[in-house]
Amino acid sequence: MSSAEPLLPPRPAGRPRRHTRVLAAAAVLPLLMGALGACGYGSQKKADDEGASALPAAGGEKIDGLDKVKVGYFANLTHATALVGLRKGGQIQRELHGTKVSPFVFNAGPSEIEALNAGSIDIGWIGPSPAINGYVKSHGSNLRIISGSVSGGVKLVVNPKKIKTLDDVKGKKIATPQLGNTQDVAFLNWAASKGWKVDAQSGKGDVSVVRSDNKVTPDAYKSGAIDGAWVPEPTASKLVADGGKVLLDESSLWPDKKFVITNVIVRQEFLEEHPKVVEAVLRGSVKTNAFIKANPEQAKNAANAALKEETGKPLPAEVIDPAWKSIQAIDDPLASTLNTEADHAVQAGLLEKPDLEGIYDLAPLNKVLKAEGKPTVSDAGLGVK
Repeated sequence: MSSAEPLLPPRPAGRPRRHTRVLAAAAVLPLLMGALGACGYGSQKKADDEGASALPAAGGEKIDGLDKVKVGYFANLTHATALVGLRKGGQIQRELHGTKVSPFVFNAGPSEIEALNAGSIDIGWIGPSPAINGYVKSHGSNLRIISGSVSGGVKLVVNPKKIKTLDDVKGKKIATPQLGNTQDVAFLNWAASKGWKVDAQSGKGDVSVVRSDNKVTPDAYKSGAIDGAWVPEPTASKLVADGGKVLLDESSLWPDKKFVITNVIVRQEFLEEHPKVVEAVLRGSVKTNAFIKANPEQAKNAANAALKEETGKPLPAEVIDPAWKSIQAIDDPLASTLNTEADHAVQAGLLEKPDLEGIYDLAPLNKVLKAEGKPTVSDAGLGVK
């Protein structure tokens, strides 16, 4: 990949540039994202595999005549809707009838955005920060946020022998899942709020940010390579089980302790060409969230079974029980908080202030919510006009 690659894709002829560019200081971010995406970083099933591992269809006619829909998500409890709803016999697969689900598992958002941009996936569960960055990079031409999914489930867990107070974090090594992912941005913003200086690209400064795959972070903690981590569930509870202490729950930093950790996004072209498929996935998502709320124990077991399929082993009770309690399934993307998420990226030095108008298309979701007798949700003025 050439170092001369533009920060953002070339502007199509005649198309106004509505979105601000990534800061020159953050030039390496999109390049790194591209490199990570190209090598399948964090992906257990390659996103260019054309869905060789597609789940069995539920039966019936194919929606929009489509053979399969390629869906991306993480093997994290913060992606509980996908873990539960995409399983064989799950609500999402059932709503798709004869159209198969081709699942692709990622470690963090930037690599999933690259897969979406390449057309390797059609729909994805993802955090707000990479969704914002992906929207800005494509000048608003490639993705839409179409639903919320999960709130909460992110914690700062530390070695209590080395870090006893929040001020003690200064000078320590703290892991985040990936440069530019939602937890990375959140930690950089929190560090800035403490008055600490950190170079976002290198992670060096008053506190050292170590970008570490969630799968290896517990081993890094046990070896002493890191002093703590700002991570989603179940990684946070794995660290606690290994002797770590929760020093901060990110929900405590948000009004009403609610913030979206996972949204549902879609390629705009796919939404235009297969609206009924998108609606079916959203209908399955809404029904899955309702199931999770009404049957927490059963849903927890289903999510753990999915994690076993993805990682080779289920989570022990001492990990999954506290982790499950810290997440909340939601349909509302809490759009009013998205500008705050964007401001965090700006303050971290990863973006200039972006124009997010048009990032949401909640019409399909609101159609599903009305049909289910549920209240509709707002795009906070950031929806498609």
